[in-house]
Amino acid sequence: MTKVDEFQPHPVKEQLPGVDFCIRSSPPWPEAILLGFQHFLVMLGTTVFIPTILVPLMGGGNVEKAEVIETVLLVTGINTLLQTLVGTRLPVVMGSSYASIIPAIAIAFSSRFSVYANPRQRFRQSMRAVQGALIIASLLQILFGFFGFIRIFARFLSPLAAVPLVTLTGLGLFALGFPQLARCIEIGLPALIIVVLLSQYLPSFVRSKRRVFDRFAVLFTVAFVWAYAEILTVAGAYDNRPPNTQFSCRTDRSGLISAAPWLRVPYPFQWGRPSFNAGDAFAMAAASFVALVESIGTFIAASRYGSATIPPPSVLSRGVGWQGIGTLLNGLFGAGSVCSASVENAGLLGLTRVGSRRVVQISALFMIFFSILGKFGAVLASIPLPIVAALYCVLFAYVASAGLAFLQFCNLNSFRTKFIIGFSLFMGLSVPQYFNQYLIISGHGPVHTGLTSFNNVVQVIFSSAATVAIMVAFLLDCTHSCRDSVTRIDSGRHWWGRFRYYSSDTRSEEFYSLPYNLNRFFPSF
Repeated sequence: MTKVDEFQPHPVKEQLPGVDFCIRSSPPWPEAILLGFQHFLVMLGTTVFIPTILVPLMGGGNVEKAEVIETVLLVTGINTLLQTLVGTRLPVVMGSSYASIIPAIAIAFSSRFSVYANPRQRFRQSMRAVQGALIIASLLQILFGFFGFIRIFARFLSPLAAVPLVTLTGLGLFALGFPQLARCIEIGLPALIIVVLLSQYLPSFVRSKRRVFDRFAVLFTVAFVWAYAEILTVAGAYDNRPPNTQFSCRTDRSGLISAAPWLRVPYPFQWGRPSFNAGDAFAMAAASFVALVESIGTFIAASRYGSATIPPPSVLSRGVGWQGIGTLLNGLFGAGSVCSASVENAGLLGLTRVGSRRVVQISALFMIFFSILGKFGAVLASIPLPIVAALYCVLFAYVASAGLAFLQFCNLNSFRTKFIIGFSLFMGLSVPQYFNQYLIISGHGPVHTGLTSFNNVVQVIFSSAATVAIMVAFLLDCTHSCRDSVTRIDSGRHWWGRFRYYSSDTRSEEFYSLPYNLNRFFPSF
């Protein structure tokens, strides 16, 4: 026996070891509250970013932007509570989907709203159209979830196909990382360095029974760099800089604090009765489909960092169904975007090693609280986006690594495995890059027919890295050498076979059973 033979490969782990608190456990209440507030801070980036893009295009000003952000906070809190209580039961935050941006912009630029000279009136009419599109689009997620289509798909999903899905759910958002950080490099880069030092290096130098620096690295980073950005702003460092630099770097340029009311409760149909258009609905349904796919990847990553087993197909289907209810609420309240599982918050589970369901539910209460107390929420929402982008560089990476972890179930010495993994990852990155570059250069996507809604449908679907990757990987895994019995082992299907049905493994009941005997109304198969 050689010296190399003495070393054994790392054993396969169906549940991730090293997690301090799993789905069912929770840290002490003071620590849980701080961790919940940290999840709230992380989800603010997407919450602010999407309305910041959409509201001005619709004709709204700072007042309308503040109202939309408050609305998003409220419905995100409600949807997160629903998902953690009666959905997948995983510690996931149900926020907004970036896939909604393309169809929402198409609605905002629609010629039928150009007749409104008053910007505020144009905003209300545009938002009502977005609401109608969201209400129709929610039916797709509800249908796929509660009628079992996702359950059928998930039963054929192998670890091999899950690798590109989960990996590109994180990596596919790379444009929101360093490119956004670099918009104000003097505050974005220090934030990235600090969060890496606090979470990865400092714990090894400061030996302590209590995990402080790595567990609260996000809180420390935001506090330090935000204060630093405030000093630069007050000192006049950006007084004579270009407008884009001032918008990204200054702490007083968001316009949210002065525009937000002290107390306001968002309510359904606050901008009037929704209007419906078939073209808008089809484009938003495509965004709903993309959000569905990316949410499945996030659910799987969250189950890994919550030290749970892989969610059974019926649990994923149940979660997608409640995601559809969330999109319906978004449409009724006027949140302006499709409901989707937050990738960054799933990454935070890995950073803190706390996959507690209770912590995420506490964060949902923070969302609801700050949605009503507008001024306080606006202060936190005015954090410069380059700071948030620095956090994304770490948090998205954790989700990507959760996807790569499923390679342990596959035969990496198989050329079939190598081809499917490599080809699906490459196409998942390459195809969206082509579609996005074409859109930037030409002002429209590569599919440019006379039917705008069809163009938007194609653009939305093929702009999503995770969606392209799972379509390629799932098709190849189900068809390439499918008659060969060895492929089942190469793809790792035998590892997930025991989780294909809810009752096949007792751990499914431990992690995913519904409270208050609700399984009678939402049975798991």
